[in-house]
Amino acid sequence: MSYNPNSPQSTATWTFLTNYTHVLVVLSRDPTSRIRDIAEEVGITQRAVQRILAELIDDEVLRVTKHGRRNEYKINRRKRLKHSLEAGKSVGDLLDLVS
Repeated sequence: MSYNPNSPQSTATWTFLTNYTHVLVVLSRDPTSRIRDIAEEVGITQRAVQRILAELIDDEVLRVTKHGRRNEYKINRRKRLKHSLEAGKSVGDLLDLVS
């Protein structure tokens, strides 16, 4: 079940992980997910997903390949996390923890 902050059953007002992490989790499960499907599963707008994807691609966390009209996203699991508290940990380490 996905987190949806607009769900009437949701009592959470915050979450431990960022939307960036949530987008990566969705893509780790299905690298061909469409933007609208990612947005629905994460509980954010399609525009927010587009911005997050662009930033992750610019930072070389994601690589995108076109297959016809669909995109396939490859996660760079060796990419190091940026914050000093996470020094020495990679995107793959994070995904292994939360997936």
